[in-house]
Amino acid sequence: MSKIAQAFKNGTAFIGFVTGGDPTMEKSEEFILEMVRGGTDLVEIGIPFSDPMAEGLVIQEANIRALSAGATVDKVFDLVASVRQKTDVPIVFLSYLNPVFNYGYPRFFARCAELGVDGIIIPDLPFEEKGELAEIASGYGVDVISLIAPTSEQRIEQIAKGATGFIYVVSSMGVTGMRSEFKTDLPAILEVVRGSSSIPTAVGFGINTPQQAGEIAKIADGVIVGSAIVKLIEKHGENAGSYIYDYVKSMKNAIRESE
Repeated sequence: MSKIAQAFKNGTAFIGFVTGGDPTMEKSEEFILEMVRGGTDLVEIGIPFSDPMAEGLVIQEANIRALSAGATVDKVFDLVASVRQKTDVPIVFLSYLNPVFNYGYPRFFARCAELGVDGIIIPDLPFEEKGELAEIASGYGVDVISLIAPTSEQRIEQIAKGATGFIYVVSSMGVTGMRSEFKTDLPAILEVVRGSSSIPTAVGFGINTPQQAGEIAKIADGVIVGSAIVKLIEKHGENAGSYIYDYVKSMKNAIRESE
């Protein structure tokens, strides 16, 4: 069983996101460990990038804070190496294609394999163009996570059939950010996905309250939360650790109660 599959084996998984290096690499490590202590089943680490086109203002500003503090791809790899000494929680990167391309695909995925990065999400990589990168990543045992959006429509089945690790189902149109309601017909999308693949499905973009987490947990295999955690870091800075722990614990409890 892959590390990513293990995240889903004990019920609905909670997946928490931080931007690597926001506000510092040392604090990112602390915040990741607090997420794990609070019940996070899989950690998503964002590689800071200057033009994160899928992100709303909260995560855009986290990228700016991290880059301003000197974050680089190598420093994010060092962050993973340090985290790996303390936990075996599954880890996936979220990165735009440019940093991976500039680093060099074989070199990048070799380091992922060496340090224990289990997968990668690349929002600006079209499904039709992922072939070369996915082949190299697979050679190093790294899953390229497929995204399915409300606009995928007739492509949902095609994307699901080619998926590995887990399938990231985007809850809403637009960019990341906290939302009060979801207007997308998620059950219908998930039905098509499950008819095409046995890979776990996780829903993200906008989820931020325990009530929302519980509702999503009833229909999906995983709940992804990013902006709400990053907002705590924005608000509390280096003192965000205890707030992150309490928040993640409340979200994980809501998920458990809904199962």
